[in-house]
Amino acid sequence: MTQRILIVEDEPSIAELIAINLTHAGYKVEKAMQTELALSLMKESLPDLLILDWMLPGKSGVQFAKELRSNDRTRGLPILMLTAKSDESDKVSGLDSGADDYVTKPFSPKELIARVKALLRRSTIVEDTGPLAVGPLKLDPSSHRVLAIWPNQDPRPISLGPTEYRLLQYFMANPERVHSRGSLLDKVWGNEVYIEERTVDVHIKRLRAALSPFDCDRYIETVRGSGYRITKTPTES
Repeated sequence: MTQRILIVEDEPSIAELIAINLTHAGYKVEKAMQTELALSLMKESLPDLLILDWMLPGKSGVQFAKELRSNDRTRGLPILMLTAKSDESDKVSGLDSGADDYVTKPFSPKELIARVKALLRRSTIVEDTGPLAVGPLKLDPSSHRVLAIWPNQDPRPISLGPTEYRLLQYFMANPERVHSRGSLLDKVWGNEVYIEERTVDVHIKRLRAALSPFDCDRYIETVRGSGYRITKTPTES
């Protein structure tokens, strides 16, 4: 089945350039010039990936991304942020808003296609680890569900974006081991050449934020100077 990509970009020439390249790459493409139209197009069915411009009329792409991430229906939608802002602080802001990756203008169509393919591959291919458990966290790859199960409490589902899900799955399959940022890029992102190590920190922050309401964020530990790990015996906060 052909994968569907929605482009939210208010500059017609840029939107058309992206659309032409994605169509040639074999994707079905839809375009919207503002967030209201994008929401209308997503009402019946979600795209497989959203390419979202930072600066949009009415509502910014950053605000739109935050709203999508706060909605259970769109929380797992892969988002590629497109913008002219290239400072590291801007990249972090874009990722913090909920984007999974970030491309700056002017961009290479070849790079854009590579990032799109990487995001789609990351969101659809999950290694078969079997059911996993660390502390109160339970993860079942067959149903793609994550639960927090505390004694004397009903199981509570945890909603994660695609990258955060893969991070948690990898951590839970390798508990207590310290993983460097480079190692996580290789294992979770698939050694994608365009991804920066700083991106790992942003997604760890998002994973912890998703786990925090269930008192599970403390199971993800930072090992200063080395990386991150999941532990069965976190330090009491």
